[in-house]
Amino acid sequence: MRILHTSDWHLGRSFHRESLIEGQAAFVDHLVETVRAERVDVVVVSGDVYDRALPPVDAVALCGEALRRLVATGVRTVMISGNHDSARRLGFGADLIDAAGVHLRTDPSRAWEPVVIDEVAFYGVPYLEPELVRGPWELPDRSHTAALAHAMTRVRADAVRHRHSVVLAHAFVTGGQASDSERDISVGGVAHVPLSLFEDLSYVALGHLHGRQRMSDGVRYSGSPLAYSFSEVNQVKGSWLVTLGEGAEFVPAPVPRPVGRLRGDLEELLTSPKYADFEGHWLQVVLTDAVRPKSAMDRLRARFPHTLALSFDPVGAAPATPAVRLSGRPEAEVALDFVREVRGEPAAPDEEDLLRQAIEASRAKEAMA
Repeated sequence: MRILHTSDWHLGRSFHRESLIEGQAAFVDHLVETVRAERVDVVVVSGDVYDRALPPVDAVALCGEALRRLVATGVRTVMISGNHDSARRLGFGADLIDAAGVHLRTDPSRAWEPVVIDEVAFYGVPYLEPELVRGPWELPDRSHTAALAHAMTRVRADAVRHRHSVVLAHAFVTGGQASDSERDISVGGVAHVPLSLFEDLSYVALGHLHGRQRMSDGVRYSGSPLAYSFSEVNQVKGSWLVTLGEGAEFVPAPVPRPVGRLRGDLEELLTSPKYADFEGHWLQVVLTDAVRPKSAMDRLRARFPHTLALSFDPVGAAPATPAVRLSGRPEAEVALDFVREVRGEPAAPDEEDLLRQAIEASRAKEAMA
């Protein structure tokens, strides 16, 4: 059996206010093409289908399109909810949709009821919020390990009846490498769960961490299909193509727009040919000029139009000046001191005039209120 393991689509997510829906649609195209080209039998989606509990309508439409196109290929799809999803909304009509070959597993109490496909049992273990299952399952403590251990005990009890067992789970396994774009799940208890919970299964398709990772031969994270933070700049995105009993190979996904990080002096960044390859990237830029350049973002975007994040780390800047008295001083003086402190040089005469006009206009508005 050939299984395509994907996860963390986060449909509806934006990247520093830039819509990702076109890139996510390109991934859906790639997913369907891979299913056909590689003769995939089952697609497994290990949670965080949407980026939030109430996804935008275009995200819902794209999810519906993806599932319809997968059904049209004849492949079966098993999908669980993640910590970003609303389990109730994602799981609506699950029993009806089963008949189409799409198996939504979002109810924790059904985690040990397998979807059996060609003698392989697929167990969909959705994200388990410890606080919600602790009472019904009579857990010993409020932790992710206790919740997942209970579910896996029930899974193993059923799995002995089957030749092969595949588990989908959405969790943070100890030893995994996180990135900046994953939502912290520690609010509901200790976040990490041990790898030992997943021993002796045919394959475990993990979701939650956004970088592809091999925790063991049979336990892997596929990661997200797109980069969702600049911390993922060096990650290769895609899916695992798993042949049960033989192994797994990674299938890279298309990159609609790469992400990158640049650091340096503004003039060098704007003139050096060595940065030419970054002109089409989404960029996070750190400027090291000793004096903060004026109109830095506008000037950067003249060469790098997709610069999204800008910060300053001046090299050789003078140490911060001691705090000065604010009380009783004119607002304009305080504001101009702030400009001098942040920029490293005084405001230009035209800037000073504009600032004073703004303060006077604000005073006039307050007086009329």
